[in-house]
Amino acid sequence: MAIKVHPSFAIHAGEWLKTEIVEAHGVKINDLAEAFGVSRQAISGLLNGRYALTAEMAIRFESAFGVKAETLMRMQTRYELAQAREHGAELAVRSLIAA
Repeated sequence: MAIKVHPSFAIHAGEWLKTEIVEAHGVKINDLAEAFGVSRQAISGLLNGRYALTAEMAIRFESAFGVKAETLMRMQTRYELAQAREHGAELAVRSLIAA
């Protein structure tokens, strides 16, 4: 039996990175974007929860701060799944399993 986690416990990986890693280390978004070789917009969108964390970005954070990319990707997946489950009842899906 799977444990159900309330959606409020699922946090966007970017928002967590912003508060727990980037701000905690006093790193500015422009400096982070330059170090990662990406646009300021890409970093800002991620850290403000507008863009999803990609595997490549997770690896960048792992390289720069030591936080495991796998952990970040699991966090992002949990967040996205929690968001989708909130609207799961609205999905029109017919069961294909014979009763």
